[in-house]
Amino acid sequence: MILLSGLGVKKYYCSLSKKSRSILFMGLGLLLSVGIGLINSEVILAQSTSSNNFTLPENTNRRIWETVGLFIGGILFAILLDRIFYKRSNGDTNIYAKKEAKKLKHLKIGYPEGMINLETLKQQGYLERYFEPLGVTVTWSSFLSASSLIEALSNGSIDFCGGGGTASIFSQAAEHCFVRVARDKYTIAKGQAILVPEDSPIQTLADLKGKKIAFDQGSSAHYIIIRALEKVGLQYSDIEAIYLTQPEALPLFRRGEIDAWVVWVPYTLTEMRSAYPGRCIADLETVFGDRASIEVPTLYYAIPELVRDYPDILKIILEEVNEAGAWAKKQELETAQRLVNHHQLDPIILTELQQRSIERAIIPLDEPTLKALQHQANIFRDLKLIPERINVRDGTYSLITKQNWTYW
Repeated sequence: MILLSGLGVKKYYCSLSKKSRSILFMGLGLLLSVGIGLINSEVILAQSTSSNNFTLPENTNRRIWETVGLFIGGILFAILLDRIFYKRSNGDTNIYAKKEAKKLKHLKIGYPEGMINLETLKQQGYLERYFEPLGVTVTWSSFLSASSLIEALSNGSIDFCGGGGTASIFSQAAEHCFVRVARDKYTIAKGQAILVPEDSPIQTLADLKGKKIAFDQGSSAHYIIIRALEKVGLQYSDIEAIYLTQPEALPLFRRGEIDAWVVWVPYTLTEMRSAYPGRCIADLETVFGDRASIEVPTLYYAIPELVRDYPDILKIILEEVNEAGAWAKKQELETAQRLVNHHQLDPIILTELQQRSIERAIIPLDEPTLKALQHQANIFRDLKLIPERINVRDGTYSLITKQNWTYW
C-alpha cells in the first residue's frame, strides 16, 4: 500500500485545476450516495425475499425517497468539501508564495520580440498585479534571440524567459545554466518562413543549392533550413550559410546581397511583417506539416534557483503565462470571426482556432517534444555544429512534470 503524507496530498490537491477538484469531489459524493443506495436496495431485497412471494415492502417508497435524498445530499456534501478544500489550498499556496516572495524580492523576465504570450503578459500586467502586493518587483527586458535570452539566464541577468527550443541545444552544449520548464502547446504554422527577394529566380527549395542564405546561428531558423534542404535531397554543405541576426540581415536582404533569408515572428509573412520585402517559398507547415509544434517548439526557461528554491513562484508565473495565452487566443478568435463574416478567411481556420481557444496555452515538457529536441541535437552534432552529444532529458536542464497550470 502506498501511503501519502498530508503534505503530499495537499500538494497534489493544489496542483489540480478547479474543474478537476470539482470532478474529484463530485465522484466521491456519487460513490457515497450510490453505496448507501445499494445498502438500502439490499435491505429491500432481503425483506421482499424473506417471504415466498416477491412483493415490495410497505416502506419501499420511503426508502426510494431516502436514496434520492442521500444522492442529492452526497452531491451537496461534495460541493461543500470542494469549497472548504479550495479555500484552504488557495490559502496555503498564498502562504508558500509569500514566504518565497520575501526571499526573491525581484523577478526579472526576458522575452524575444514577437513572442505573443509573454508580450501579452507584459501588456496586461498580470504578474505585477499578483507579485507587487507580495513585495516582489517585476522588470522586463527584450532580447533579439532565444540564444541571448538563455545566455542572460546563465549569467543571472534574468530569472525567466521564453524562446525557441533550438537555442537551448546550443546553450546546453555550451554548458550554460538554465532549465526548460514548459512549452507552448502550439507553434504558429506560418510563424517562420524562408523568404527570397520578390524578383528572385528562386521558386522552390531545390533552387537554394549554392545560394547565400542568412539566418541566426543556433536559432530555430538554423534547424528549419537544415530540414528544408533535407526535404528536397540537399545537404547543409550545399548552401553558403551566412550567420546574421535578423536586424543585421534585413538591410542586406533589401539590397539583394543575400539570396534567401530564414526568419521568424515578427518578420514572417503576417500582418506585423506586411511592410517587409520578400516572397515566401516555404514555412513551418511546408517543412514539418502538422508536426511543427513538436519539431520546432517554443519553450519557457528558468534559472535553476527559481525551479529549486521558488517552486510556488514559478507555478504562479506559468499560470499567468497560460492566462495571457488564453487572452491572446480569445483576441485572435474574435479577429478571425470578423474576417470570416466578411468572407476574408476560410471558416475551417476559425474552427481550428475555436478548438485551440478552449485548450491550455502552455503544457509541460512531454516525450514527443523531448524526442524531437534530441533528434535536433543529434543532427547538429553530426554536422559538427555543436562540440559533443548532449542529453536533453538530463534533469539538470529539463523539468519533467505533469503540473497543470490552468486555473478556472
